[in-house]
Amino acid sequence: MQRTYRTKSKERILLFFQNHRDKMVSAAEIHDFLQENDDKVNLATVYRNLDKMTEDGVLIKYKDSQEDKAVYQYVGEHDKCHEHLHMQCLKCGILIHLECDFMKEITDHLLVQHQFDLHSSKSILYGMCGECRVEVKE
Repeated sequence: MQRTYRTKSKERILLFFQNHRDKMVSAAEIHDFLQENDDKVNLATVYRNLDKMTEDGVLIKYKDSQEDKAVYQYVGEHDKCHEHLHMQCLKCGILIHLECDFMKEITDHLLVQHQFDLHSSKSILYGMCGECRVEVKE
């Protein structure tokens, strides 16, 4: 049986994600947060923690659409992230979970009509959220 270690850095990383549930963040952002809060952890340790948390299902790892870097999102109560799509606002960066009943209809259609098995947890639709759309119209 493998032991799970709870370090101060890991706890602070988890707290950061819990406080930023609707955002995708990079390892550099986490590292900066830790440095600002007197946790002098190196970047390699941050990556190691992020990889472990991703492996454990606590985080989902994505490739940022605007930059060529990995970003992470806290799963939290969205423990079924692998079953639905995500939408991200290109203006504010909020990540919205598309947990609608029609997800099964979409995945079934893609499989039957296009022989394509969708891996929803890695799928993001990009656009503008309602709040940002209102700001643009004003």
